[in-house]
Amino acid sequence: MSQQVSAARRRLVVDALRRGAVPESGLDLLAVGLDRFSGAISEEIETVRTGGAVFKAVRGEYGSGKTFFARWLAEQAKRANLATAEVQVSENETPLHRLETVYRRLIERLTTATFPPSALRQIIDAWFYALEEDALAAGDLDPADEQAVGRVVDDLLAQRLARVSRTAPSFAIALRGYRTALAAGDATGAEAVLAWLGGQPHVAAAARRHAGVRGDLDHFGALGFLQGLLAVLRDCGYAGLLVVLDEVETLQRVRSDARDKALNALRQLVDEVHAGRFPGLYLVITGTPAFYDGPQGVQRLAPLAQRLATDFPADPRFDNPRAVQLRLPGFTVDSLVELGRRVRDLFAAGSPAEERLRAVADDAYLADLARAVTGQLGGRVGIAPRLFLKKLVAGVLDPVELYPDFDPRRDYALTLAPAELTDVERNATRADDIELELP
Repeated sequence: MSQQVSAARRRLVVDALRRGAVPESGLDLLAVGLDRFSGAISEEIETVRTGGAVFKAVRGEYGSGKTFFARWLAEQAKRANLATAEVQVSENETPLHRLETVYRRLIERLTTATFPPSALRQIIDAWFYALEEDALAAGDLDPADEQAVGRVVDDLLAQRLARVSRTAPSFAIALRGYRTALAAGDATGAEAVLAWLGGQPHVAAAARRHAGVRGDLDHFGALGFLQGLLAVLRDCGYAGLLVVLDEVETLQRVRSDARDKALNALRQLVDEVHAGRFPGLYLVITGTPAFYDGPQGVQRLAPLAQRLATDFPADPRFDNPRAVQLRLPGFTVDSLVELGRRVRDLFAAGSPAEERLRAVADDAYLADLARAVTGQLGGRVGIAPRLFLKKLVAGVLDPVELYPDFDPRRDYALTLAPAELTDVERNATRADDIELELP
């Protein structure tokens, strides 16, 4: 598998692992244990592609791979020609009870298979280009007659956004303002209108007047703008939009009034998706079991708990991947070794020290390293993957490639410095250090 990967793609994945981060792409190369979900995911993406909408809740303990799963899913979505956006929910920067802020972060992270974040300008420009092509194809228009073409494009714009205009007329008005500014050569005005369309606050009043819109985007307007974005994506050739709201468990740490508003906003989103308001939307949330099952999370709002209720069998092998909740089982030592094997082979492919890398960092050594990292984390395999891969790449594979006489069994001593640990990892190492007096 790794022999068929381009050098650039391989480097991006390895560089991210060396930093202890989840790669932005190439996750199919590292997807251990996700085959069980592939069929259901393909079905749901097809539902979105044909104009439906899907809501999914992903649950897993810290380290079980929720962020990895979300980005792996985004890669599948992009291959199916969906746009994607990953939004980190947080108490201060992206509170879930303020949907206008969630929408703004969505636009900032909006990406496609060909355009990096934020892809809003490219998507809207592509949409206007598609409208002009449709206008020219619909009648006997002279392409040089800009006024005539503009009138037909305006009519098409009104038709395409008619449904959205009933709930968010300012979205269509702002699109016209953006096009007018471009036609007049007003690049600054066009940028300001685009920022307003993206939910940015404090856009200059002059720019808003130029576009014919007022005020800043609010909580309810954000849902209308999301409808507008979906319509634009569909008309310019994209099959839909995947939105991941990551780390929703942070809601448990906010004030009770803000938490209740956020849970109700989530309930509203789920209902709107199921009611068909957002054709082409694949909405995914990720959180810990405590968020779904605990008193400070989903269970705090009975209607939301009813919508997300899922029966999980005692044996995770028989989980239903089509259910509203997906359970990520987390890593075992064996799956951690399999992940290490994939990374080693990926690193070795194309390296001048390929044979030495495979021989020195053999499967037996990978198993030893996996057990050592897990041991220093109090035996908690579930939180070990990030550090295991970071130590494997930076502490073992890099030196093996760089120094012909380096032997990790002799020359590498595993250490976990407090500065490189997350809070959960740090707490695990501290718990392992506590001495207990047993009778």
